[in-house]
Amino acid sequence: MATYLCPQDGTRAETTSLTWCCPVCRGPWDLDFEAVGRVSLNSLAGRVNSLWRYEEALPLSSPATSLGEGRTPLVPITGTVSAKLDFLMPTLSFKDRGAVMLAELARRLSPERVVADSSGNAGTAVAAYCARAGLPCTVYVPEGTSPKKTEQIRAHGARLEIVPGDRESTAHAARAAADSPGTFYASHVFNPYFLHGTKTYVYEMWEDLGGRLPDAIAVPVGNGTLLLGAALATAELHAHDLIDEKPALIAVQAEAVSPLAAAFHAGTDGLLDDPGRTAAPTLAEGIAIPRPPRARQILAAVRESGGTFLTVTEDQIREAQLDLAARGFYVETTGVACWAAVGDWTDRSVVVPLCGAGLKTGMAP
Repeated sequence: MATYLCPQDGTRAETTSLTWCCPVCRGPWDLDFEAVGRVSLNSLAGRVNSLWRYEEALPLSSPATSLGEGRTPLVPITGTVSAKLDFLMPTLSFKDRGAVMLAELARRLSPERVVADSSGNAGTAVAAYCARAGLPCTVYVPEGTSPKKTEQIRAHGARLEIVPGDRESTAHAARAAADSPGTFYASHVFNPYFLHGTKTYVYEMWEDLGGRLPDAIAVPVGNGTLLLGAALATAELHAHDLIDEKPALIAVQAEAVSPLAAAFHAGTDGLLDDPGRTAAPTLAEGIAIPRPPRARQILAAVRESGGTFLTVTEDQIREAQLDLAARGFYVETTGVACWAAVGDWTDRSVVVPLCGAGLKTGMAP
């Protein structure tokens, strides 16, 4: 039986509760969960063609809210760099991997309402899966969120709350609402079920590569949900002797908003204490997170893997989006960050996620 566990102070809570954070330190939960068995390549033939095929590794099973998410193509771009096309998900971003887990958990708990906060993609995914589950949903987004994303949220029937200010202000507004009785906070940052959804990104890669992984996995990092999911998956695959070595995790941030990269290269365990530092506007809105709550976990995961942090400029983002479009991939501005960072690598194999469709933002100005 899975339980919530605070990685900071060891506090526990039942996953049947609506407690969205540790009541002692107000930090995000981890999930104390042990897979019932190892996933075998030979067992996968004939299984459902979605992320739910890896049932042994997931904390939920037999979903009623699935939209067929997962099993996105892995396509070579160069001799050493391949792309995983997560922009082909039902809501056009990788956030479906975690959102379906949150909506399925919420459906089983039957809350009065679901709230979420997002810079766009997580909100559209939660709205869609709550619609599938028949759950009332409110999504908080910062002013300036791409109009196509807010249009999509409304189309799925969710109530939209546009918050003045930045992404941090939006998170504070949603967390205040999450404290109301009967509320399930579908937080892709605080609820660890989301991470157990995103880890299927790596399980799919492992399956498609015939039971191995590339030398490195590049991931765009804001709140770190895809990176931490990747760290969970590589740890599980290694512990079950399904891979010999864990790949390096290459974390990519926009230079304009790069608190984790700064902390990593300064050698600190957490974010730098720099109250005078302000985030600049960036085309990579999906990773423009000045103070990610799981910062320590993200930094530790990258270091443990032997990876590193890279940053990309706004001009590099523009160039990468154009370059990918010329190769046939129309990807949103956040989703091209990893290609901008490692697209010219030739010394080792690496997979980059194309994690959001270009229709969500259009081409960079």
